[in-house]
Order: sequence, then structure tokens, then C-alpha cells
Amino acid sequence: MATLEIERFDAIVTSFPSKRFLVVGDVMLDRYVHGTVSRISPEAPVPVVRVGREESRLGGAANVAKNLASLGAQVYLCGVIGEDADEQMLTAKLKAQEIDSTFLLTVPGRPTTRKVRIIAHRQQVVRVDYESDLPLPGEVGEELARRVAEAIPAMDGVILSDYGKGIVSEGVISAVVKVGGGEKYIAVDPKVKHFSRYRGVSLVTPNLAEAGLAAGEKIVDDASLLRAGGKLIDMLPGTSILLTRGEEGMSLFEPDRSVTHIPTAAREVFDVTGAGDTVISTFALSRAAGASNFEAATLANSAAGAVIAEVGAAAITVDALCRSFRATA
Repeated sequence: MATLEIERFDAIVTSFPSKRFLVVGDVMLDRYVHGTVSRISPEAPVPVVRVGREESRLGGAANVAKNLASLGAQVYLCGVIGEDADEQMLTAKLKAQEIDSTFLLTVPGRPTTRKVRIIAHRQQVVRVDYESDLPLPGEVGEELARRVAEAIPAMDGVILSDYGKGIVSEGVISAVVKVGGGEKYIAVDPKVKHFSRYRGVSLVTPNLAEAGLAAGEKIVDDASLLRAGGKLIDMLPGTSILLTRGEEGMSLFEPDRSVTHIPTAAREVFDVTGAGDTVISTFALSRAAGASNFEAATLANSAAGAVIAEVGAAAITVDALCRSFRATA
């Protein structure tokens, strides 16, 4: 298999700060409650978590934006938020990361999506979600699509972060492809039920389960993996498929039907939360910086290997990416 030389790696990464990206999708606030467990509740057969500390991080599309910003790119975030305390905390965190929130749309009566994870001894005990996954009202969806179309011409690339919360609608996808298709690098972190909508994008990054469901092929071995990847290429002509496979690394299916398997760069796995955000951010930014598909996949694999060694949704930095890449180069 081909390799990526350190000199080439350095040339790609050096170009990151000159790139402008629009991230469109389901904006979230991730809340982490850390504690310890020493007994089972007398009220129900569940562990009692004694809270030690709490923290909030950017999640969903906002975590994609954070990954891009941490790698040095200029980032603009487009999505919807509510009028609540979570919105205030989220926008403050975006400002701290120098992520432009000009294209965010506030929707009264719709909550800012928040996911609360209870963690004890580095393991997630339970998750509590505050959200709405109803489609946006017609006029709100139209305004969101208008903002997307307005922003794209000034960008080098677009990432659609689809968590199925009603933001990445057919209208938004159409606006992205119509304005940016063929000129801008467009990457999608997909939801299975929307898969056929992604025609015209540059890259889709499903995991094994999503790829199998979208292709109607249960992936259990190399043969079924290749069949599923081929079906996705047929479904989305001209689009590359980066299939993430957990401990098995990644498989890159290209429009010419060539396939490249990339072994995982991870040494320890503590938490895969947000790893997909890191993969798509690093791949798309690398492509915009002049990397080939193989080079971008190699960088994305190194980035994923670094963040899954941490608990919670972690953003990749250039320093962490360099350390991870050089450790396996």
C-alpha cells in the first residue's frame, strides 16, 4: 500500500489556516457529569453516581466546527438554536473557539439540543437528551437554505453534519449542491434514511452499521464489505465513500470503484464519542488543502486515533495530529 511521506504531510497541514469552511447541521451542546459509583440505589437496580465535576463542550455540527477550528481553518457554523440558557453557553463557546456564528438561526420554542452524559470511572452510565427532531417550519427551513446559499461562494468547502434532528433537510442539501457542487468540496456525515439525498456531494462518511443499512447488505466479512461499498458507489455516482470501521480502521471506496483499506492508528480506545466529527473534519480540510483521497484518509485516520484515546467528544489539534501521524509513519 502507498504511504504518506512526512514532508508531504507537513505541506498539507501547513495549508490548513488558509482554508474557509461552512459547517451546516445539527448544532448541539454536550454536557458531561463525572463521578464515582460505590453502591446500587435502594430505590431501583441502578448505580448511584456521586458527582465530582461537570463540564460542557460543543457537540454535533458544533463539534465538527471545533475540530476544523482546532486544525487552524476559518470556520462558519450554520444551524438552529433555541432561546435558552444552553444557547447562551453554546454561543459563548463558539466565540471562544473563534467560530463564526453569523449564519446560526434562532428558533423560538425549539430547544437548543443538549446531550447530558453521566460518566463514572471513565465509562458512560447513561445519557439524557433534550431535543426536538421535528422538521423545521417551512419559513425557517427556507431561511436556513438561503443563509447556506449566501455563505457558500466564499468557502473552500462545506460539511453537512446530519444527526437526523431536522436541520439537514432536502432543501438545505439541494442548496448546498446547487451552489457549491463541482466547485466546493462537500462532505457529509450521513443518516441512513437520507442517504439517497446526497447525490452530487464529494464525500460521505458512514460507519459500518450505517453503510450496511443504506446498502441493504449486512456487513460481516470482507466480501460483504466490498458488496456494500459497491452498492453505495452505485447509489451516489461520483461520490467517494469513506467507511469507518472502528478497530479495523477505514475503507475508502472511490468513484472508479477502487478500494483502499487503512488500518487503525489507535493504540488505546476510551471513547468513540465525536470520532466521526474528527474524521470528516480532517478529511475534508485535507482535501481542500490539496491532499488526494488517500492522503486525506491517512490524516483522518491519524486524527481519529488520537481523539478516541480521550473521554468525551474531543477535538483534534495540529500538534496531536502530528504526534499521532509520526507515531505510525
